[in-house]
Amino acid sequence: MLLSDFDYELPEELIAQTPIEPRNASRLMVLDPLNETIEHHHFFELKQFLTEGDTLIFNDTRVIPARLIGHRETGGRVEVFLLRRIDGKHWETLVKPGKKAQIGNKIIFSEELSCEIVSHTDFGGRIVKFQFNGIFEEILDRLGETPLPPYIHEKLEDSERYQTVYNRERGSAAAPTAGLHFTKEQMSDLKDSGINLGFVTLHVGLGTFRPVNVDNIEEHVMHEEYFSIPQETADLIRRTKENHKRVVAVGTTSIRTLESAFVDGELKAISGATNIFIYPGYKFKVVDAIITNFHLPKSTLIMLISAFAGREFILRAYAEAVKERYRFFSFGDAMLLTRRPAH
Repeated sequence: MLLSDFDYELPEELIAQTPIEPRNASRLMVLDPLNETIEHHHFFELKQFLTEGDTLIFNDTRVIPARLIGHRETGGRVEVFLLRRIDGKHWETLVKPGKKAQIGNKIIFSEELSCEIVSHTDFGGRIVKFQFNGIFEEILDRLGETPLPPYIHEKLEDSERYQTVYNRERGSAAAPTAGLHFTKEQMSDLKDSGINLGFVTLHVGLGTFRPVNVDNIEEHVMHEEYFSIPQETADLIRRTKENHKRVVAVGTTSIRTLESAFVDGELKAISGATNIFIYPGYKFKVVDAIITNFHLPKSTLIMLISAFAGREFILRAYAEAVKERYRFFSFGDAMLLTRRPAH
């Protein structure tokens, strides 16, 4: 399967630059992959497409201020982008400019924070060791910047709008953007209506947003990301399945978490690292429906939803979204994939 199979034309003006207010005022394209139907709604109408006993699964990760700007001892400006914490002082990072970020180089961010490059990674990144005076998280909150995707050029006035309202586990380099549409009031209303709310964690890192650089997508290797499923959520999903109700994954990170935790024929409460790559031909084991945003052309994310709903149908839906002037990517509109066809 070729990378070009997942390309589509997108006018630049349809890339959402700012979040909509309120959060759930965004549009919602409702897709039935089984009957290949497309409907146009708004996100605040989501409840009408769910039934009592269905379970929504949210990724409760919180975006950290992962972008640090510093300088080398010789004075050159350096950007360090935090991807994954290895231990108390070591992080996997991306460093720009990379050519001048060699082992042994020291980068200074302030009087209280610096780092030394200790090794290279297989993905072109760097392992760095931080030196700091005080509590690292507090220093990072002061010095770091919330990283927005490169296609967003407008300044974000409120950094919390790049966080979900249910975030609680710090560790992501990017937001699980499908969840940005939910308000606390809507979640409370869904719960009162008999919809179950469950939570998992996947800290978004290089695996989610790293571009595919091979023509044959099966040669692409995903980068590992940390995930965790608590026993409470595993039990909730088991009961949902026993009652013949749907597990609705909110976002591709929730999908990858759930599918990674299906071991020996059942979903297990586990934590660890996953590099699962889902593309057409994959057999879904846990997820019955999906809430997601519109994804970049030729990305692993559009491959994932194509695996769920069929590549041709997804590309047709994306063409319809362009025609109807939907807003795309992180701050854009959403789609609901109601049920998958039999494979």
